[in-house]
Amino acid sequence: MPLPAASATLSVAAPPAPGSARAALAHPIALVHWFWSAYVTPGRPGRPATQLELTWIYSVWLGAFLLKMLGSSWDVSWHFRWLRDDLAPPHLLNSAGTAVVIGLVVLHSYTGYGVDRRALRLMQWGIGMFLMAVPIDILNHRINGLDITSWSPSHGLLYLGTAIMLAGAIRGWWLYAAPGRVRNLVFLGLWLFFVENALFPNQHQEYGVLSLRDYVAGHTTAEPQLLDFAASQGQTPTMFMLPVPSWVHPAWLVCAGLLALVLARRIIGLRWTATVIAGTYLAYRAVMWLGLAALGFPPSVLPLVLLVGAVLVDLAVTRRVPGWIAGLVVTGAVYAVGAGQEALDLLPPWNWWSVLPTAVAFSLLWTAVDVLSASGWLARWRTADEPGAVPAGPAPV
Repeated sequence: MPLPAASATLSVAAPPAPGSARAALAHPIALVHWFWSAYVTPGRPGRPATQLELTWIYSVWLGAFLLKMLGSSWDVSWHFRWLRDDLAPPHLLNSAGTAVVIGLVVLHSYTGYGVDRRALRLMQWGIGMFLMAVPIDILNHRINGLDITSWSPSHGLLYLGTAIMLAGAIRGWWLYAAPGRVRNLVFLGLWLFFVENALFPNQHQEYGVLSLRDYVAGHTTAEPQLLDFAASQGQTPTMFMLPVPSWVHPAWLVCAGLLALVLARRIIGLRWTATVIAGTYLAYRAVMWLGLAALGFPPSVLPLVLLVGAVLVDLAVTRRVPGWIAGLVVTGAVYAVGAGQEALDLLPPWNWWSVLPTAVAFSLLWTAVDVLSASGWLARWRTADEPGAVPAGPAPV
């Protein structure tokens, strides 16, 4: 594939671009020299760039978050087998993705390509919050020992920082990418990572329920030192592997996971947006399940009920069902299907009485999305605060 040539607005007296990807990889030093001279020059947000250049930049965003997602998925399974290690392979893989994200945020900040000021601020605040959470998490482990749960405050900062930086990338691509298949594919990819990040805390219960079952059956995959550590902290296996109340998993799946799918469906506007994202997420989890199990790591259950909720979200948005009604119906259907999946031991324990507060909360959140979509806020959000954006077209439904 030919590499994008630097446009006249992007370079001054730049060396000639490599003729192809093969030629570029064959001469990496010349590639770096060309890229630095052609693209790494100071500019303000909203700086013009060609669609091919934007595609390359945001493809790197996708690659960075793929590394982060692979590392974090492996990390959950890792912690159900071994004691924590700062330099464990999953952490290194996740850190590699984080390093690429830092490079991207620095590139956007210095050059101004592919972002307006608001998108850039989201990227900067997001990566800043993420990096701030890392030493806090390490200090927490040094003081309190192993923190296996996904629900700790320091881990929450990591998820929130990731969500904010992804919101910046989503906004930048939304504003500056030209309508078409490439725009839709990259958009779906960015929202896939957003949904995965939103659902990530639930993986603790999804791994914990099978790990606890294996422990009770006498063939645990956990190393003895991990079990000894849990006992030294005064925790039973159940407390260690399923540390949060049973209402948390279904409530978070609905109010965080499905809400993210509602946002993706409303913003992208493609008819089966939520279904495609949820199906891709579950397919990824299934492939990771097979790969990790083949390496001797603990497996997890898959929240297949998410796909049911995603299909209903798409249908509700397409048929313009008000959020206060759709939230109640979708929540009820998810809990009903979840009852069958739990009966087959394919879900963590669910508190069925939580269906009422969860349905009310989801209805209110969905209604808030409806109100914002019809307000002037969405129009302002859809407009770049710097020149050079491609018109986003009519508001999606």
